[in-house]
Amino acid sequence: MNKKLKIVIFLFFLINLQNLYAKDIPILVISPSKTPQSSSTVGTSVTVLNEKDLDNSNKSFLGDTLNNSVTGLNFFQTGGPGAQMGIQLRGLPKAYSTIYVDGVKKSDSTTPKNDFYFDDILTGQVSRVEILKGNQSSMYGSGAMGGAINIFSKQGNGKFKRDYSYSTGSDKMHSLNLSYGGSDNKKDFYIGLERFQVDGLSAMTHNNESDPYKNHTFLTNYGYKFSDKLDYRAIYKLTDSKLNYDAINESFDQTDNKSHEKDSSATFQINYKEINNLESSLILGSGYMSRSAKNVASQFNSSIVKQDYWSYRNTMSLNNNYKINSKNNISFGLEKEFEEMRYNPNENEDFRKGEEITSQYIDIQSKITDNFYSTFGIRFDQHSQSLNEDSERASLAYFSEALGTTFKSSYGTGIKFPSLYEYYKSNDPSSLVAEKGRSFDFGVQKDFVNKGLNIDLTFFNHKYEDTIEGWKTAGWTPVNMAGVVRTRGLELLSSYKPRKNLNFDLAYTYNSTYDGADFDDPDLGPGSAGDFLNSQMVRVPRHLFNIGANYNITDTTILSWKTKWSDTARDYGNTNDAGGNFRDVRLKSYAVSDLGLGFNYGNYKGFVDLTNVFNEKYSQAIQYSAPERALSFGFKKLY
Repeated sequence: MNKKLKIVIFLFFLINLQNLYAKDIPILVISPSKTPQSSSTVGTSVTVLNEKDLDNSNKSFLGDTLNNSVTGLNFFQTGGPGAQMGIQLRGLPKAYSTIYVDGVKKSDSTTPKNDFYFDDILTGQVSRVEILKGNQSSMYGSGAMGGAINIFSKQGNGKFKRDYSYSTGSDKMHSLNLSYGGSDNKKDFYIGLERFQVDGLSAMTHNNESDPYKNHTFLTNYGYKFSDKLDYRAIYKLTDSKLNYDAINESFDQTDNKSHEKDSSATFQINYKEINNLESSLILGSGYMSRSAKNVASQFNSSIVKQDYWSYRNTMSLNNNYKINSKNNISFGLEKEFEEMRYNPNENEDFRKGEEITSQYIDIQSKITDNFYSTFGIRFDQHSQSLNEDSERASLAYFSEALGTTFKSSYGTGIKFPSLYEYYKSNDPSSLVAEKGRSFDFGVQKDFVNKGLNIDLTFFNHKYEDTIEGWKTAGWTPVNMAGVVRTRGLELLSSYKPRKNLNFDLAYTYNSTYDGADFDDPDLGPGSAGDFLNSQMVRVPRHLFNIGANYNITDTTILSWKTKWSDTARDYGNTNDAGGNFRDVRLKSYAVSDLGLGFNYGNYKGFVDLTNVFNEKYSQAIQYSAPERALSFGFKKLY
């Protein structure tokens, strides 16, 4: 689609949308369309965790909470607290899900795929998480082919007050959270400091020394209302963390490997409503990440070197929401993104590279009948490397009164532009094009109110191609290859409440995956040396169960139980393999059970948790340790 045609289409939508539809739809709560929208009207699969959900999890890290709460989400961690924590939506690599914190896109441009790890996100300053599964590129652009995760920070609410919580546990774990905040008719304010530290466990299974970790997270959030038409919000968040970790090669030094990471994001947002039914938001965002590591040079070189990495991201966006009438709503906007990586792998090299992306998007939400809703969206992205792409999405949601059942479906196309690292490593950067994908899902949601039963079942199918890989035939440098990646499966979420004080939860995900990025490689796939066990995606189990129950012993005491069972999974080998051939390995299946006791006493809420009750020995990545049995307890002041 050429640029002139895109502009014509964009202007056509803006000028003629009021004539496309006729009637009215109430706007209620949440939306994957950057505007408030009732979740019942959204055809996209959406999971929401609010502040109460996060608080009740008693987990220090957001990734651990998501791991136990969300279907279609695969989680892995390479060691204990602070070690790399990856989240994959619907079996796709983590680079194909975009992460936003307070509207700022989070990614590390120094990584090969420009992806993001959840290692350092603590739950204490988070108020809400929205997980949008399925292709979201029409709203979120490059990299959102598997979905998008939006994280929102706490803000002041109600009477100004001091808040604090503390927990401690095994391996000398200490977590302290202090905050002050509140609101009045004109303003709201929140400031918080969270500290977490632990002696930890060995990151790798080939040694027993502990790998300590420390995290300091600071948040300030201020909003001011000038009038009913104008307000603004300013948010700043900084995380400073330090970790000792292990070299992969078991014969190398295991004590001097250390990293220091800083991750900051700043958001300034102005909301303006001058015309009836039209709301506009100007959002300025800035993100910065730095990593300083003192570690072995590589898996093959045991010398200790200092390496530095910097990632910068600045964004400007103008988002608009126009309520045509009570049945039709349109969201449209413009975005500009600047990204830069700086890479200093040794004292003799200092590499910098940057890029810009300019985007326009439009999303239309309509109420076709009283029970039938539709969403249509399109986005145009122009990349500074002369790459122009568009992404589309359509979704439907229908509630059948006769069946008491909601049906949802969506179809979308998506893209992922080459990362700065891939441009840097490619012998011919100008030849690189965006990876392209498409996805489809269909879901059914049914409430059996009289039986206390809820069932939510979704089928999904994803495919993307033009994968950027470094196959042997390309001299191990990044180029677009013929590999095709596919994932399809089922997500089942169910809750059952047989009695007022007892409820059960079940989450099941089935993933059938094909990793053509690896398996289609003529030098390593079928008919070659046989380095790959099978065609499954790495670290994605075919079957994944989460089962749990909550029992209210008294009005103030609750007992909880949770078990996660993960099927076997494929993983890459490493330098410790016999002969160092890096052949694939098989990760064993595992089951981990947790018990928790929560109670309220006066103005305090307390908890006691025992995780990995049976001390299961397992790995979510080859030869990386997973948490052992641990006891923790803590309290929080209630208001």
